[in-house]
Amino acid sequence: MAADAPLPSPQYRLDGDVAVVTLDDGKVNVLGHETLAGLHHALDRAEAEATAVVLAGGARAFSAGYDLAAMTESVESMQALVEAGARFLMRLYGCGLPTVAACTGHALAGGALTLLACDERLGPEDQAAKIGLNEVAIGMGLPVFAVELARDRLAPAHLTRAVLGAVYDPAGAVEAGYLDRLVPAAAVVDQSVALAHDRATLRRGAVARTKAILRAGTIDHVMATLEADLAGVGLPDQA
Repeated sequence: MAADAPLPSPQYRLDGDVAVVTLDDGKVNVLGHETLAGLHHALDRAEAEATAVVLAGGARAFSAGYDLAAMTESVESMQALVEAGARFLMRLYGCGLPTVAACTGHALAGGALTLLACDERLGPEDQAAKIGLNEVAIGMGLPVFAVELARDRLAPAHLTRAVLGAVYDPAGAVEAGYLDRLVPAAAVVDQSVALAHDRATLRRGAVARTKAILRAGTIDHVMATLEADLAGVGLPDQA
């Protein structure tokens, strides 16, 4: 592979009963159609051969969100990518396996939503990462699925500020609800895998049933309103 060629992302490996899915394109792990398709494929494999999942970022970032080129190409391109992202996030949110996010760095927009869609989230205590939903701050209204994920997972005291564009450091992200706890940056992935191994001992059927009861209302609402919601998604407001 040429030195400047993009790395395959996501990467997939099994660590015993834990599927470790790593977003690492050598840059900031933007979420485009190809990456989202790869994530679906990784979940297919995990559901067939694992009992817990870790979704990890690379050395530079967890994910900086949706692919900006596709998001700014046209309204149609933006809507197609936002729809693909919503469908993946709802699948991840409803995944019948325990899911752990290893937040290795910045997690913005779609990256922050991916954190919210995972059951448990570890982040770096000694790194200046930026975490949050910055869409409104750049002129884009949040779609229904983003607001509903935020409503489900974020601390009520932070909800309005967070959906209106606040970006947090890791300690603030714990307080707001994007992360559950912080560990040394060099240990984020290893400790996330260790946590997933612990969760992998839970009975799979019990996990799946309980998560479905907990989250079905949100997922059903998002999917029922997705088409109408996407009709209102547009390019950043320049006003």
